[in-house]
Amino acid sequence: MLANCVLPPHHTQETFSKAVEELHALLGRENVDTVESNNLDDGSYYEPPKTHDPFHILDQTEYVASIVIRPASTEDVQGIVKIANTHRVPLWPVSIGRNFGYGGAAPRVRGSAVVDLGARMNKVIDINEPQAFALVEPGVTYKALYEEIQRRGLKLWIDVPDLGGGSVLGNTLERGAGYTPYGDHFMVHCGMEVVLPNGEVVRTGMGAMPDPSHPTGSANTWQLFPYGFGPYHDGIFTQSNYGIVTKMGLWLLPDPGGYQAFMISFEKDEDLHQAIETIRPLRIAGILQNAPSIRSATLDIAVAGKRAEFSSTGKPLTEEEIEAAIEKVDTGIGRWTFYGALYGPEPVRDIFWAAIKGAFGKIPNAKFYFPQDLPEKKGSVLHIRDGTLRGVPSFTELEWTKFVDNGSALFFSPISPVTGEDAEKHYELAKRRHAEFGFDYLGTFTIGMRELHHIICVVYDRTNTEQKARAYKMLRLMVKDYAELGYGEYRTHLSLMDAVADTYNWNNNSIMKLNETLKDALDPNDILAPGKSGVWPKQYRESQ
Repeated sequence: MLANCVLPPHHTQETFSKAVEELHALLGRENVDTVESNNLDDGSYYEPPKTHDPFHILDQTEYVASIVIRPASTEDVQGIVKIANTHRVPLWPVSIGRNFGYGGAAPRVRGSAVVDLGARMNKVIDINEPQAFALVEPGVTYKALYEEIQRRGLKLWIDVPDLGGGSVLGNTLERGAGYTPYGDHFMVHCGMEVVLPNGEVVRTGMGAMPDPSHPTGSANTWQLFPYGFGPYHDGIFTQSNYGIVTKMGLWLLPDPGGYQAFMISFEKDEDLHQAIETIRPLRIAGILQNAPSIRSATLDIAVAGKRAEFSSTGKPLTEEEIEAAIEKVDTGIGRWTFYGALYGPEPVRDIFWAAIKGAFGKIPNAKFYFPQDLPEKKGSVLHIRDGTLRGVPSFTELEWTKFVDNGSALFFSPISPVTGEDAEKHYELAKRRHAEFGFDYLGTFTIGMRELHHIICVVYDRTNTEQKARAYKMLRLMVKDYAELGYGEYRTHLSLMDAVADTYNWNNNSIMKLNETLKDALDPNDILAPGKSGVWPKQYRESQ
């Protein structure tokens, strides 16, 4: 049964078989799949594998599961955790497994058991229109939540990331982002239910107060006030291996009563500095109401077509080819293109638009567009964003991963202040490294409340071993490069977790010491997601 399976560390087929038989008894054999490491299918975003990283930058079997487990309830998760403690089986919980670009559903430790929470735990438990919140399980995708709101005819919006197939809960736990005024997903979550590594269940915030008369069994303020009484714990369950989150509340955006997407294109590469300097005061003042983005021409070109459509060399696009491609795709983009939206009744939108247009109009040759100003055609990011910026899930942005044959992507995501000088440093460094290693720079800057996310999309052919090795070497160098500038990544791929964690080393690595203290206290048997975000349990640290 386990002949072609990669066993967890410190296990033989005999010892692991005992754990698997107990999981069969708990969940049924149909909900425990053995992974055949010699027969892996990369699948697709629509059918993501739960066995390994579909966008593998190392060997396909480097981050591979031993088994995939599908619980149906919090009680099932507790049972899985109990078995894992008994047999010392490392667990790797995932929600949907569409975290493509950061590792998908693949475990950090080869041979871990992937706990596929989203397969059967996929209920929208509650949606409250007057209070504007929802309570969801891990398998609820952005698309599913959106469709449920539409089915009920509620005047509520959700915030969505670039792609709508991911888990609402999972994206929030990774501190992901979207583009409406509720773009900071962790900021608008409210209350969690968590299975700790010892099997105990806790509810955070007001959820810790019982109310037998309420359907959830917790206080009716669980999704209204995030903090409760005493220490605030929710943050330690994000990007961590301290617990398995089985339910989460989130705030929804009431219909603002009006909406208008817009796009501003800039003619020159050098316009990035002035554009970012223009964005900062408008964002801080709330005139830019949402989490906007400014995207490189190459990223928008990649949405419109494969690189071979714009160059016959097989090499990254030259400056001249980029300019020609901008003309060819004919979607109104420039060397940099800003995407934003206006919210509220028309008189309110008019006031904000006058301020925005006046500020950006100082940049020479800036061009302003609403979706109705441009024909809707293949690769028009403005028309895609017209939906995304009002919370409509989309799958269209997947197209840029097809820029090269067998296209795969790894995201590199450093953070800096929102200044033109910092943006230029980001861009110049990334562009230099990409040129050195022979990759197209596909990047976007997303602006949060006070910070600049530089999301770099490294696209490579996952069937080309040499190309993958080149991309991986470049990315490891970039971790160090950006750290030297004082820029740390806010999120990263499995293969870079240790390297990124090592850059957060102020005061003799004091934050990692705190992380390890919490890990050792909460997970003494070292079962939960070892190595997640560079946090290793004691037995793994001692064996390294």
